[in-house]
Amino acid sequence: MNDLIPIVNKLQDVFNTIGSDTVDLPQIIVVGSQSSGKSSVLENIVQRDFLPRGNGIVTRRPLVLQLVNVHDSEDEKAEEFGEFLHAANRKFVDFSEIRREIENETARVAGQNKGISRSPIHLKIYSPNVLNLTLVDLPGLTKIPVGDQPTDIEKQTRSLILDYITKPNSIILAVSPANVDLVNSESLKLAKQVDPEGKRTIGVLTKLDLMDAGTNALEILTGRVLPLKLGFIGVVNRSQQDIVGNKPMSEALKAETDFFRHHLAYRSIASRCGTPFLAKTLNNILMNHIRERLPDMKARINSLISQTQQELLSYGDPTLDGKSSRGALILRLLTKFSNDFISSIDGTMIDISTKELCGGARIYYIFNNVYGAALESISPCSNLSVQDIRTAIRNSTGPRPSLFVPEIAFDLLVKPQIRLLESPSLRCVELVYEELMKICHNCGSQELGRYPRLHAKLLEVVSDLLRERLTPTSTYVESLISIQRAYINTNHPDFIGGGGAISDLVKKNEKKRKEYEKLKKTNVNAGNSLHHANGSLTDGQDHPLSSESLKESSGSRDLSIPNGGNNSRDSFLTYFFGSGSKADRIVLPDQPAPTRNGSFSKSAIDIGELERKLDNGAIIDEAVHLTEREEMETQLIRSLITSYFNIIRKSIQDLVPKAVMHLLVNHSRESVQNRLVEELYKEELFTELLQEDENLASERQKCKTMLEVYRKAFEIMNEAM
Repeated sequence: MNDLIPIVNKLQDVFNTIGSDTVDLPQIIVVGSQSSGKSSVLENIVQRDFLPRGNGIVTRRPLVLQLVNVHDSEDEKAEEFGEFLHAANRKFVDFSEIRREIENETARVAGQNKGISRSPIHLKIYSPNVLNLTLVDLPGLTKIPVGDQPTDIEKQTRSLILDYITKPNSIILAVSPANVDLVNSESLKLAKQVDPEGKRTIGVLTKLDLMDAGTNALEILTGRVLPLKLGFIGVVNRSQQDIVGNKPMSEALKAETDFFRHHLAYRSIASRCGTPFLAKTLNNILMNHIRERLPDMKARINSLISQTQQELLSYGDPTLDGKSSRGALILRLLTKFSNDFISSIDGTMIDISTKELCGGARIYYIFNNVYGAALESISPCSNLSVQDIRTAIRNSTGPRPSLFVPEIAFDLLVKPQIRLLESPSLRCVELVYEELMKICHNCGSQELGRYPRLHAKLLEVVSDLLRERLTPTSTYVESLISIQRAYINTNHPDFIGGGGAISDLVKKNEKKRKEYEKLKKTNVNAGNSLHHANGSLTDGQDHPLSSESLKESSGSRDLSIPNGGNNSRDSFLTYFFGSGSKADRIVLPDQPAPTRNGSFSKSAIDIGELERKLDNGAIIDEAVHLTEREEMETQLIRSLITSYFNIIRKSIQDLVPKAVMHLLVNHSRESVQNRLVEELYKEELFTELLQEDENLASERQKCKTMLEVYRKAFEIMNEAM
């Protein structure tokens, strides 16, 4: 039992080397408000003046105080001295120097403005007059900032105290002045907040000699007012006059003993009061507490050893003996990186994501969703107006009037439409390239993260490989579009052809004619919107409607079939594509028709206006309505362009993904490992590539130090059990 507190002190010393709070060590936390007398209690226990004194807050950093009992030897008296953790090589024999060192170290860290710091001061005192104890003196609780103290000094102090007393292995030494009502004790309020049942709180009443005459604290000391499992102990500290007069500590302790022995209220419990009894009680409480908590502490440290070993393994072994071992490591990392790259494309990764698309699945999405939608969004005749078609037809005939729709016009119009497929196709290549770059950057194990230079080189080599493949892939895709534009194959089995286009045109116009007849019949029978007036039709508003205007309103034209043949399809073929003799080919008039009186309209004979348009380059007048022939030609050309464009679009949608997979994706995945080995597996690069990340090396060293500390602590605890 007597060795338990020194063992905890050893553990404290061991953990101080790493500044770790991972293990909650049993210790006594001294809590009290300013001027409650807690500093005097500590000095009485040590039997030395060593703590700073003054007005306002004096203790501004936690003071971890280890008291070590040393025995006098046969030859000489045991020496009293102190040691600080921050000045390990210096022995403080003069306790006034200990006080100055505490003041200087406090000012160094916490500053001169009476603010507090969480960084503790570690002091170990060796003396034959003390019992083995571990005490932590904390800043006194304060309500109002004094001088240049921070405005939130109370909040800072409470937070610091709670950090210490919340730990379950801490014993709370709550110091309260007896001349103040106990219900106002700030230390007991905080203790009750974290220890509501009072199982690990011991109360200390100071200033019993300063209570009003006729009053005493016997009820409190006997546990009748506030029950605490560890009870209350009364002490009498030196007065301010005793401190100023340097009254010896031995005389002060004797005066304290006499006070309790001769006081009418306290003499019955005098043996359970005073500083010597307090020190002995704290020693017993701490030893019993350590004995109870030791198994849990040992299990905690054993768990920390296992966790730290696993963490250390994750950082890898830094020792690489010889070039062969370094070469093997680099080769293994290169192979792992290339396998991860390939597996990500193929979708065979072990830790594949279930939350979002990744790797090869994103490439598939580009081909089938992004690229497919982009092609479908292109209209076969987009950016192709009626006037564009009309102009192309006229230009392709030269100075001669056309007998039928010229094939040159179709070629001239369809080629620019095919080029519209080039931009989304090239964008498809770029998107796949970007996805491969993302896959490359997402590859890399934790072990590879140890070597940032090697990782950077891996990314650089693979990026170069992908960039090399980007240009030929894009060039080939461009050539696919150029090939389609180079030869317009009107003999393609899926192409609608002239006959099919004519047939569709006839069907559409026949449908419109039927709709017109139906509309005409409905309007005449209803008599609501159209009625007979003066032998003509009106629209219900006395506006005459001719038969021709009705045709226009129904969106159709009355198409006359040349040659009056029975087979309308053959007649159209004969007219448009000259599948008969020249004598059978009838040229529809392009000139404006004369009016009823035989004269021409003004616009038709305004020669000066036509010459001005010729000079200005505006040969095609958009204001002029299409003739019947021009409208049929336009519809026919649009039908042919749509049919051929759809064929090419379908072909391109199939060929481009295949080209991208062959020239970019598959080539990269098949070449990546050979390229990495070729570029990086060189002896002269081994040293550079295997330079570890400085932060990682530092973390590994820190982890190794912690592991050594935990193992040493475990050995110390094994000695105690």
